[in-house]
Amino acid sequence: MTSEQKEEKKDPASKCEKYKEEAEEYLDGWKRAKADLANYKKEEAKRFMEMVKFASEDLIREMIVILDSFDLGLAALEKDGKAEKGLYLIRTQLEDALRKRGLERVIISVGQPFDAALQEAIAEVESDKSSGIVIEEVERGYLLNGKLIRPARVKVSK
Repeated sequence: MTSEQKEEKKDPASKCEKYKEEAEEYLDGWKRAKADLANYKKEEAKRFMEMVKFASEDLIREMIVILDSFDLGLAALEKDGKAEKGLYLIRTQLEDALRKRGLERVIISVGQPFDAALQEAIAEVESDKSSGIVIEEVERGYLLNGKLIRPARVKVSK
């Protein structure tokens, strides 16, 4: 008999207690690993939803350029009725489709203070208004699901 076997025969209660402690240690480790896995799954699901939310960002950026072209075309179009109404309808449908996917227009009001978080100043103009006031919106800005994807381009007073 080995010394360990002799010790087991002498004190089986201490050996049993040792095994209980090991079992509890393994159980605690398993519980931690299970909780870590659950947290990891939640984080991955959140990351995946963010990725899905912004996956179409490039396509939407290209569609914004098309919206701009529609606006230029409509501004240059002679007011002859049916064709103009048709183009406005197409533009509205395109804008509605993009809005359903999270696109929002950055609202700019002439006379409001310049906001660098949403606007890009492309020119400074002499004005009787105080410095840093929006004089004109040159190009619309857009948010995609709350994220700025194109700042509004504006002219600002000196």
